[in-house]
Amino acid sequence: MLSDYDAHDPENGEFYNGARIDFAAYVQGLLDEECGLNLSPGLVPCSHRWLLDEEGAMAGIVRVRHHIDTPFLANEAGHIGYDVPPAQRGRGYGVACLQAGLARAQELGVPRVLLCADAANPASWRTIERCGGVLERELHSDHYQCLVRRYWIKC
Repeated sequence: MLSDYDAHDPENGEFYNGARIDFAAYVQGLLDEECGLNLSPGLVPCSHRWLLDEEGAMAGIVRVRHHIDTPFLANEAGHIGYDVPPAQRGRGYGVACLQAGLARAQELGVPRVLLCADAANPASWRTIERCGGVLERELHSDHYQCLVRRYWIKC
């Protein structure tokens, strides 16, 4: 997965650089984050789940923030983020990731989730719409420097 991102989507692949340096420490950091331990300022507890394909290769990642009570999360990021490695895109793994994220949000007692997608990434916002997302509005994201579509989905 890391090599795939390096070759085809290095900007998004940077998010996973910690796994390359020390995988065990990376995984422990994810587990700590889920428990709300050692959080950097502006971060909230977050559950990370990995989707594997039939051969055991990484097919997707979903992150479910337990709450969005910071201005950035409430306005530009939302409850759920998901990634599908470039070689796995177009196979329905984005929908599977989002469905797993919605199930986790429901386990956490989140009644409805906010999802945000770059307006220039129709694959992402179509995935959200396939999973029941209702477009609230579009806004300019100062953080991402693009137009962002904000969606809500009831859990």
